[in-house]
Amino acid sequence: MKNILPSPLQFKKNKLTFDGVLLESIAQKLPTPFYLYSQKTLDSYFKSFTQSAKAHKINNPLVCYAVKANSNIEVLKRLKDLGSGADVVSVGELKKAIKAGIPPEKIVFSGVAKTKDEILFALKCGKSGIYSFNVESIEELILINDLAKSIKKKARVAFRLNPQVHAKTHKHISTGNKTHKFGLLKADIQEAVAVTEFWTHTNLVGLSVHIGSQLTDMKATVSAIKELANLALDINLPIEFLDVGGGLGIDYTHKERSKLASIDYYMQTVSMALEQFYFSKSSILIKPRIVFEPGRILVGKMGVLVSRVVRTKTSDNCHFTIIDAGMNDLIRPALYEAHHEVLPATKSAKLITTDIVGPICETADCFGTKRKLPSLTSGDLVVIDNAGAYGRTMASNYNERSLAAEIFFR
Repeated sequence: MKNILPSPLQFKKNKLTFDGVLLESIAQKLPTPFYLYSQKTLDSYFKSFTQSAKAHKINNPLVCYAVKANSNIEVLKRLKDLGSGADVVSVGELKKAIKAGIPPEKIVFSGVAKTKDEILFALKCGKSGIYSFNVESIEELILINDLAKSIKKKARVAFRLNPQVHAKTHKHISTGNKTHKFGLLKADIQEAVAVTEFWTHTNLVGLSVHIGSQLTDMKATVSAIKELANLALDINLPIEFLDVGGGLGIDYTHKERSKLASIDYYMQTVSMALEQFYFSKSSILIKPRIVFEPGRILVGKMGVLVSRVVRTKTSDNCHFTIIDAGMNDLIRPALYEAHHEVLPATKSAKLITTDIVGPICETADCFGTKRKLPSLTSGDLVVIDNAGAYGRTMASNYNERSLAAEIFFR
């Protein structure tokens, strides 16, 4: 079940390269820290995702890339060129997607707190508004209907089902249980479908589900699709699409690599679950298309955070390698205790045990403890790997630090 798609990082003669180019030469004229993104890797993952969907006979797949993972404009433009749509969770993301050239008819709008202004903006996009609002409460549905009526339009909506399944992922990125704020329970959706006044200026075009991020175990995905299929069968209305969400994980560690579900295995799982629980039982003649909302799987491996050593420090038996990247640049280790490999620009057989820490005045500003690295000195380059997803998009100016630049490497 391993992913065998490329990483942009390779050591050649003990020197770290990025897409075949020496990292030291790329970083020579750039102030650190900075994010570095590989178009080659992005292309490989997107093409693998779409080709695998078609290989497993997924019906008319539409990829709506989750913009929250990485909203760099060059990344979005490239995804648009590859045929991607967008999954957005704010009007800011929606505007960014449109600026990148992604057509409104390929954009779905998720999130529990869509405001009046955000909904109106989405309704006015293009000729017919966006592809769909993923509705997450009855109150939201009523507001969308009222706003569509006020501008004499019909809104396209999909219910986001909360399937009440437990995904094996970090508790802060799990979204499919009833204790989570996301989606609607099945009974609430069934009741809403029957209320005529909710549908004067809305059309139910789809059903959606999303259970979390960094998913490696497909059992919860199958359970979620089963619940989505049961809802579709119970409603028994012709719908344009079923949105199976996203969240497929990447390997941050060697241990994760051994148990990770590949893109191909994921598509096989989704296809089989849809056939078993929905298509084989549905009396609807026209099959709905399948929508995906991938984020991390498309961009996670393409990006790295490049930093330089400021100095080293020894306190008794504790050794610290202090770098110029901080938790304001990449908060995942501090927020989720997430693991990122830290690689030196020059490999060496002689290693020391060290903690890699940043400049922020927080103990949590640490990228790794007891890591094996060469003995580094001031000015040496290091790379924090697999930082293309939820890195720069979650960055801040904490401690009044500037945001790291982003370089899209073609």
